[in-house]
Amino acid sequence: MKEKSIFIIISLMIKIVTFSQMMPQQGIWQAKLLRKDSNAIVFNFQWQQINDKPVLYVINGAERIKVDKITITKEDSIIFQMPVFESQFRAKMISKAKLEGVWIKSGAKQNQIMPFTAVANTSARFAIQSKPKANISGKWAMIFGEKNNPAIGIFQQNGALVNGSIVTPTGDYRYLSGVVNGDTLRLSTFDGSHAFSFSAIIRNPTTISDGIFYAGALGKEMFTAMKNDTATLPNTTAMYLNDEADSKLHFAFKNLDGKLVSIEDEQFKNKVVIVQLMGSWCPNCMDETAFLSDFYNKNKERGIEVIGLAYELTDNFERSKNSILKFKERFGVQYPLLVTGVTVSDEKRTEKTLPQLTPIKVFPSTIIVDKTGRVHSIDTGFYGPGTGDYYKTFKHRFYSIIDELVNQ
Repeated sequence: MKEKSIFIIISLMIKIVTFSQMMPQQGIWQAKLLRKDSNAIVFNFQWQQINDKPVLYVINGAERIKVDKITITKEDSIIFQMPVFESQFRAKMISKAKLEGVWIKSGAKQNQIMPFTAVANTSARFAIQSKPKANISGKWAMIFGEKNNPAIGIFQQNGALVNGSIVTPTGDYRYLSGVVNGDTLRLSTFDGSHAFSFSAIIRNPTTISDGIFYAGALGKEMFTAMKNDTATLPNTTAMYLNDEADSKLHFAFKNLDGKLVSIEDEQFKNKVVIVQLMGSWCPNCMDETAFLSDFYNKNKERGIEVIGLAYELTDNFERSKNSILKFKERFGVQYPLLVTGVTVSDEKRTEKTLPQLTPIKVFPSTIIVDKTGRVHSIDTGFYGPGTGDYYKTFKHRFYSIIDELVNQ
């Protein structure tokens, strides 16, 4: 009996040692997604072992995205699935301090695949070799591409380190992080869907030029920026009712259990209802879902309901369901998430789902319905927590509208 106990203890020790040998080194890593034009989208992650289980945190400024669906094989291969999007890494452990592999992002018809490398003991996102030429903290009016698309950069610089975001008429680029190295600005972000990198030259404290925006494997646009604390964006994404005489929504779609749910069901009557137009492929929808889920859990007893209408990459119910379930689980969503069965790329998506409205231009968009069932207001786009004051302004306006309707 004693010998058997010793054998069991030795076997467990061997398993623990073998497991630790298979694990990548703990700490901060620098990762690169490699483009065919030789440019790289750089980001950082932290690798940890918690109760002998691997956990990875993708780092973007103040954001930490927890990745805990990690598989390590005996052949030293690692697969980690991003928590929200149809996105995963497949890598080979070259050593405990180096990974090589690919990032795979699922699409409607084909996947986007980018080579991936990562090295340990590299907490810097970008190298800092020279003292910053200027401090770019503040608000910048930006112009992107040949069509002169407007945007606003919101940056906070501390020494050489820069954090912030870029807002557009359709949403924001979430958490950007980088440096000012001499006269060169470099920023990037990665969240499992967004894979963005920015580089530019700081000409003086009010002018940024020669900017290049890299998006994913192939996207590339030029940009410029001018310091402007009063910069604003045009309202090009508005959505309205087609017929003011019929100001009520009429829809019914399947929930994740396959049951038909209608806005005319009893549970929504005499309630303030927030209708969220979203998709599991959409990073800004992730931020809005986190906000709405928390808001609903704290306010549902006040006579408030939320319904999420999902427009997915395909019309396959099971694939859509599995992707939306990630949102539901990650953000503890207690309100119904419905599968419209209409793809986000369908040109007739509005006509097929919400014909009372003019075309849906932006995801997410939010429709607020009063207690009588009439549409009170429609918000297009969403500025998330990475945008600072824009996020605060959104919340203030949202709370004011809901409080007004609840108290009517």
